[in-house]
Amino acid sequence: MAKTIDMTTGSPGKHILRFAVPLLLGNLFQQFYNMVDTVIIGQNLGTSALASVGATGSICFMIIGLCLGICAGFGIPVSQRFGARDYSEMRRYVANAAWASIGLSVIITTTVLILCDDILQAMNTPGDIYDGAYTYVSILFMGIPLTIMYNLCASVVRAMGDSKTPLYFLIISSLLNIVLDLALVEPFGIAGPAWATVISQGVSGVLCLIYMRKRYKILRMQPGEAHLSFRHVGRLLMQGLPMGLQYSITAIGSVILQSSVNDLGSNYVAAMAAGQKISIFFCCPYEALGNTAATYGGQNIGAGRPDRINKGVKALLLYGFIYAAAAAVILFLFGGALSRLFMDQPDPFIEENAHLFLKFNSSFYALLAIVNIVRFMIQGMGYSILAITAGVFEMVARALVGFVFVGLYGFPAACMANPAAWIAADIFLITAFILIVRREKRKVELYRIQRQAGGSE
Repeated sequence: MAKTIDMTTGSPGKHILRFAVPLLLGNLFQQFYNMVDTVIIGQNLGTSALASVGATGSICFMIIGLCLGICAGFGIPVSQRFGARDYSEMRRYVANAAWASIGLSVIITTTVLILCDDILQAMNTPGDIYDGAYTYVSILFMGIPLTIMYNLCASVVRAMGDSKTPLYFLIISSLLNIVLDLALVEPFGIAGPAWATVISQGVSGVLCLIYMRKRYKILRMQPGEAHLSFRHVGRLLMQGLPMGLQYSITAIGSVILQSSVNDLGSNYVAAMAAGQKISIFFCCPYEALGNTAATYGGQNIGAGRPDRINKGVKALLLYGFIYAAAAAVILFLFGGALSRLFMDQPDPFIEENAHLFLKFNSSFYALLAIVNIVRFMIQGMGYSILAITAGVFEMVARALVGFVFVGLYGFPAACMANPAAWIAADIFLITAFILIVRREKRKVELYRIQRQAGGSE
């Protein structure tokens, strides 16, 4: 069987690092080919096409994020049963996650394709970039079933402590995406890179699924384990939907913010598009640390080891804070130069404003580290509703900036939207985390006392 990591014993810091590094590399490759899409579009098709892609960023985050969150949530019961060594029940969750994903793929894909035009209009997408934005985002939405397939497979594998296998297939996908980008952008325009993303995601998902079936003996179904079970589907949805909605609720604030930036004109949209693509790439370590936290929390709660939770969070935060300082230095010095990658010819206005966006955001990356690590840890421990609540805090903060402050202070206010959202979420998450850990420790202590009382009788 492929190598997995049991995080319920041994050094939390070492386990976290072993698990997080492949995740980080995978996220970097994923964001790299997403960024390459934008670079190739900007370099080959011009600033207008770059703005078209930028105008779709928040809606893609809202819908694709919903799918990613659902798949990540489906992995939580799997990691908990893996931590408890209950492998038969773990396989039932894996099978029913597949059934649930098929149904959700049909529902989500159909709904967003029907509403795509209405959403772009509601976001005040500028007329000069509307057609390109619609073409690009509608193709990406057609690929939602393939996105769900890959991310479900990756979530199951990571739940068992193997973060390397998804990386290998993501590397293949990234390289294929770049080749297809270059081959398709000239004959198909903005649609070419969109189709390249869908095709490469599908290849990655199929390869990961085939590999899982052949290499993971622990996942080979026994009689009766693959049957549809509404009890298991219900539990999966209780974890997956809140986690997915957390992404979407958070993204609602981004959609409102994007609408406000759209009102400023396509040049500001292009500047934010370049800044966001660079920032998302630099934030990959926080996504990796967050996914690591979810698996760590799930395994240790499943094993009845809440005493290890604080140790894990401290190790995760240490890594996150060190990286935040390094990233801020790089973006303060070179953020403007990096934005030139997205332009077919130099544009001082776009470069200056993209750099401004990066300076504001990178100054607060330590707060983003807390958001991702604590929120995903809470989710891994089974408290998904609280994670959604944190998303509401983020949504309100971004929406407030979009509704009020962008109109008053322009683009600089938009640059402060993410930091404001992270501050709001952290205030809630830190309080919730402290209370949850205390509750879990009390539950374990009560169980120990009950067992001792039963034994003494």
